[in-house]
Amino acid sequence: MKNTVYFTFYFLLLSASLFAQKKTQFISVERTIKAPAAAVWKVVGEEFGEIHKSHPLVVSSSYTNDQHQGCEGAERVCNLNLDGSKYVKETQVDYDPENYSFKVQITTTQGIPLVPEYSYATYKVVPLDANTSKLVFEFNYRTKPAFMGGLAKGKFRKQLSNYMLAVEHYVTTGEEINADNFDEIKKQYETR
Repeated sequence: MKNTVYFTFYFLLLSASLFAQKKTQFISVERTIKAPAAAVWKVVGEEFGEIHKSHPLVVSSSYTNDQHQGCEGAERVCNLNLDGSKYVKETQVDYDPENYSFKVQITTTQGIPLVPEYSYATYKVVPLDANTSKLVFEFNYRTKPAFMGGLAKGKFRKQLSNYMLAVEHYVTTGEEINADNFDEIKKQYETR
């Protein structure tokens, strides 16, 4: 009887542990940008393969299929270091230019602990008035190992908030963002 209780306890503990590994994490960040929604959409939606121009952590990016602009099925690779050993490949799906929204499905990763099958993001640009919009980014992800998901959440949120600021700067000034100039650019927005 005692062995059965122990076995049941360990079985339930193991089951709970395996179930916990299936859990995904969720982050939502948004930024109000003093630019028309169409201008923000152009950068995040239409110039999908050129994210390196507006993301401080993406060293280079390019389309990986026959697409040369954002659209349903467009694929991009985002290199996170110079030698290309750390990257994310993504596909643009649910592309809806009328409503300024799309989903990015992560298809392959190298050198980062995301599980592609369970990791995706949605972009939505919301017009607030003729000259102001809000960029909303929602990120669903699972890490491997799973326990890293909760630990990485704060870091991911900060990186995504920085990305939103970088998009604002690129949209409003046309100045490309990179790791070398981002800290100085960020200081400009902190004093506003």
